[in-house]
Amino acid sequence: MKLKNSFFYTLREDVKDEDSISGNLLVKAGFIKKTSAGIYMMLPLGLRVQDKIEAIIRKNMNETGAQEVRMPALIAQEYYEKSGRLENFGSSIYRLKDRTNKNYTLGPTHEELFAVASKMMIRSYKNMPFNLYQFQTKYRDEPRARFGLIRVKEFVMKDAYSFDSNEDGMNVAYDKMFNAYKKSFDEIGIDYRIVKADTGVMGGLLSEEFQAITPIGEDTIIYCDDCGYTSNIEIAECVYHDEPSTLEYLEKEMVYTPNSGTIEEVCNYLNQSADKFVKTLIYLCDNKPYAVMVRGDKEVSETKLSKLTGSFNVELADLRTVEEVTGAKVGFAGPIGVKCPIIMDKEVQYMHNYIVGANKTDYHYINVNNDDFKPMAVADIRLITENDVCPVCGKKLSFTKGIEVGNTFKLGTKYSKALDLTFLNSENKNEYVWMGSYGIGIGRCMAALVEQNHDEKGIIWPASVAPFKVAIVLISSKDENQVKVAENIYNSFKDAEIDVLLDDRDERPGVKFNDMELIGIPYRITVGRKAADGIVEVKKRNEVESHEMSLEDAIEFIREA
Repeated sequence: MKLKNSFFYTLREDVKDEDSISGNLLVKAGFIKKTSAGIYMMLPLGLRVQDKIEAIIRKNMNETGAQEVRMPALIAQEYYEKSGRLENFGSSIYRLKDRTNKNYTLGPTHEELFAVASKMMIRSYKNMPFNLYQFQTKYRDEPRARFGLIRVKEFVMKDAYSFDSNEDGMNVAYDKMFNAYKKSFDEIGIDYRIVKADTGVMGGLLSEEFQAITPIGEDTIIYCDDCGYTSNIEIAECVYHDEPSTLEYLEKEMVYTPNSGTIEEVCNYLNQSADKFVKTLIYLCDNKPYAVMVRGDKEVSETKLSKLTGSFNVELADLRTVEEVTGAKVGFAGPIGVKCPIIMDKEVQYMHNYIVGANKTDYHYINVNNDDFKPMAVADIRLITENDVCPVCGKKLSFTKGIEVGNTFKLGTKYSKALDLTFLNSENKNEYVWMGSYGIGIGRCMAALVEQNHDEKGIIWPASVAPFKVAIVLISSKDENQVKVAENIYNSFKDAEIDVLLDDRDERPGVKFNDMELIGIPYRITVGRKAADGIVEVKKRNEVESHEMSLEDAIEFIREA
């Protein structure tokens, strides 16, 4: 591509309404443009990167034997009603009606339609296994669209679905896709970890996430360097040690704690540390209230709570509900006399003579023990902390941040049962199809790469997905010899099918250099005054120094690179 008559622009200043490095650099370098919160144009340079990411994924998908299709983005609402997910998506799903008043959605995901498509072919176990995939736009009404392409309302996803006649077959298909994903992310150039995760609204038997490691990541990743254990913090298992207590059990006592509705305030008033308290939080799990107990210095895992209660929607209760079940203002909830089921974290069962809210405004109980109330369930429902140990080997854990760029699910028969997807087995009896689901966020891959590969000058693309492999900078478009040399190099690379960009604009050299650094082209050849002597300058984007080379050596160097 020659820049002089192309759609190409860059910005000199940082973008004020972008809250991430990747969002700022991709907009500043002219790859994307925000049209409204969470919605972006994909401009020529951005589309080239997106196409290259897709090409890598498509190659690895095809090598597994998967076949590409394209599903509609406009989907009749009835499919999500049948699977039971319309309510689960809640306000995040876009709904609309056509002129006949029929209900539609803009597809947030496509499990249902792939199940419907497979129904057209599957009659017996002989029709399986097979795997279908697509690159398609998804729509989700994010309440807090942010971080550029990381959390958006409209995005391109590669999603795939495997269909098998039994669990063993599903596991074989899953392993194929899992390995294809590893190959894809390795070739794209993302630094990632694979972690166990919650199945969420997808449901099923297993979920694993491919997390791009970066400080801006919204997910916290737990890992153990000793045994290789990894997990998303939401589901990481907490280890508890039942050590016999030598404490004397004391009688509980209600004490006056005026204006002390937070752990910090109660700690200060009673002159006790937070680990001597048990906080009781009132949660609504599918609109049913629960009193959830964790140690005062720990936090509830809403994902674990959701799993335990079998609820899709878990949130802290509103003020009215809290007052109804406790009889007190917020901040004084406790397990003794609360009017809803109690769920206690396992850690609390090893505590003695602790402090809880008294379900009476401005009062707490001290010296509470576990025989003072009766929980509905005792389970691991808290978030793991840096003081916890690995649940596998007992060694120290490490924490890092990540961006989820891909996920794999063993769905089992969840969707086939909901959508009546069956087949005749070898004994001529009906069984449900076993499914797997696999997704990669293309925009998130772009953002993750920029978060991981940049400096003060701009983006540093891995060569595998860079919009162009090499940029030729023509210093003077008025120098006929320079123009001729630049054109010859350009045509040589084009003939060799090397993605090449020629900056032939009437701009100052400094502007051209800055733009090439900003957009992150891996290699730059500068054609200047020494071109008449057959000398050009070659520079790698991730190196500071440039090197003079003969024209022939420069061309050969780039060809080999």
